[in-house]
Amino acid sequence: MGALAGYLQANIGSDLVGHDKALWAELSPLITAKGLEAALLAIPPTATLESLIVAKTAELIAQREREIVTEVFKKTRVLRFTKLLRHLLKPSTGVPVITTNYDRLIEIASEEAGLGVDTLFVGQFAGHLNEQESRLSFCRDVSLKGKSVQFRYRDRVNVYKPHGSLDWYHRDGRPVSYAGDLPLPRLIITPGLNKFRNGYESPFDRHRERANGAIDKARRFLVLGYGFNDDHLETHLTPRIKGGIPTLLLTHTLSDNALKLTQELPNVIAIQHRSVSGDEGSSVYIDGTEHFVPDVALWDLDVFISEVLEP
Repeated sequence: MGALAGYLQANIGSDLVGHDKALWAELSPLITAKGLEAALLAIPPTATLESLIVAKTAELIAQREREIVTEVFKKTRVLRFTKLLRHLLKPSTGVPVITTNYDRLIEIASEEAGLGVDTLFVGQFAGHLNEQESRLSFCRDVSLKGKSVQFRYRDRVNVYKPHGSLDWYHRDGRPVSYAGDLPLPRLIITPGLNKFRNGYESPFDRHRERANGAIDKARRFLVLGYGFNDDHLETHLTPRIKGGIPTLLLTHTLSDNALKLTQELPNVIAIQHRSVSGDEGSSVYIDGTEHFVPDVALWDLDVFISEVLEP
């Protein structure tokens, strides 16, 4: 979020005129002082300013995504999530993954691990939102056992994106998925008050519902780099964690909300970066008590996999 705030401040001002220019002059120092989301909550942008924020956000994320995907394609980089998937159980209904990021790295990491990816969209060019057809596209066999029909599905990851994706656009009034880069507004929700309004429009609403449904059914949670600051998910996620669902949280820096959950709930194990007297390492919270582990970045998923999951 800090990198995005810096990019917006460096690239937005010159494109504004009139009221939007004056509004951004108020917002910019507030972003520096309080952070991007807090600033946009305090001073909601106009529709035109919000459109520019969305465009510049997509511009930055697409640029960073392109750099990483190039490395993956050339096989000079293996994504951490690709490594993680090798150690996860693969239920027949698919591995549910909820991401508030706009990039498509989860999808790419899943395919690199040899799994299918269900995003609820069907089709390559202007793919349409069709949950049933998307799910059935992964069916590999149908058999009759007694009076019941049994379906066998390909191992896959179900990716839910309540905040949108770089490959979501509008066409003829409907959300579509197109993998290429078009000079058109992308369907992503940026921080601020308007995300609550936009979050109840298609396809955000369906992805949010499926994400919350997956949260309600989960028997354990693995949380990577999430700050517990999103009301779209918090109405389901935090109550479930408080209800005793075992939770492992890995992040560089725990947010205030995440730290509070970690300290209050014995079912939450959290790991974050810590430096003690110049010694780099990790803080591991178990039963609300902090333990310092020197010289090992256990909060980093790559290190966690090699140190904990791999033999």
